Amino acid sequence: MTKQKLSAFLAPRYWPTWVGLGILRLVTLLPYRRQIQLGKVMGASMGYLAEKLMKKRHHIAEVNISLCFPQLDKTAKQRLLKSAIESVTISLFETALSWWGSRQTLVPLCHIEGLHHLQAALNNGKGVILLSAHFTCLEIGGRLLSFQQPFAVMYKRHRNALFEHIMTRARENHYQHAIQRHDIRGMIRALKKNSICWYAPDQDFGRKQSIFVPFLGVEAATITAPARIAKISGAAIVPFFPKRRKDGSGYQLTILPALSDFPSNDETRDAAYINQIIGEQVLLAPEQYLWLHRRFKTRPEGQAKLYGFADKSQKKP
Repeated sequence: MTKQKLSAFLAPRYWPTWVGLGILRLVTLLPYRRQIQLGKVMGASMGYLAEKLMKKRHHIAEVNISLCFPQLDKTAKQRLLKSAIESVTISLFETALSWWGSRQTLVPLCHIEGLHHLQAALNNGKGVILLSAHFTCLEIGGRLLSFQQPFAVMYKRHRNALFEHIMTRARENHYQHAIQRHDIRGMIRALKKNSICWYAPDQDFGRKQSIFVPFLGVEAATITAPARIAKISGAAIVPFFPKRRKDGSGYQLTILPALSDFPSNDETRDAAYINQIIGEQVLLAPEQYLWLHRRFKTRPEGQAKLYGFADKSQKKP
């Protein structure tokens, strides 16, 4: 829970964050389509700035796209990279809209299919793991789904204490619970109360408790937690993927049927299946996936690092 007051964040080191949050708050007052247009304009500028000022992140996205889309020529890869950076910029405004936007503003943006799959899984009484992935519109996608069905969210703490405070307060206001990523016991407790828990396992969390299975054709360190949690709790796993509609009419929320015969007795098969499901959704809107993340940071034994620079956060096995 957020216990600190905003007055605790008045030190000069937080001033840039206050300015940024203030700008985002003001942008939410614009009509939705204007917000998206502004995001696209800024995204075009950000593409240049990312290449010049955020070389590491730009390079990570470039490597990820090259690895996952080897069939594309150089021009097509650069076009996808540009669109992906634009999508990240738009997501800043979408995140602000999900935090501060009114129900009246947001509900018309929601276009949902498959809600009956989620409700059917919930009727089993053992909770639901709402399996998702790091698409750039995940924050607003979650807020839109919350209007249809209350649920809890798993999240990773942000390094900036002020941003973390604002983000956590917004999530506590809009969702049943906000559970930190490492609090697996908290997630299992919620599932045993027949709650729905949003969970996105598609990031590289290091070698511990991970196995290597393909993600879009590339061997990726993949956590086995979804299958383990489902086995312990008896919860169903229901895939959920939000995507930004290209016609500017809002967001398509897709809920797929609960996974059948899952988990199996083969953790490699289960992890590969999860990656396959996520990968199929990425291919439907590749520009909306978060390519700036070091998805292939951890490599199998004997394989060289893919990003070409030392990763200080990488723990030794």
